[in-house]
Amino acid sequence: MKPLKDNVSITLDEDIVKKIREYSESDDRSFSQYINMVLRNHIKVIEDSAKETR
Repeated sequence: MKPLKDNVSITLDEDIVKKIREYSESDDRSFSQYINMVLRNHIKVIEDSAKETR
């Protein structure tokens, strides 16, 4: 079974889109896949940081 996905619409600054496109292409990922990866990593960093402060 495929993982559940939600379609969302967001507005990003042009310079951010340009960089994400560059990074995703160099990593051979789609724009969406790359954003998911970046957000997952960001969430992990925040959650790990919160665990350290407990």
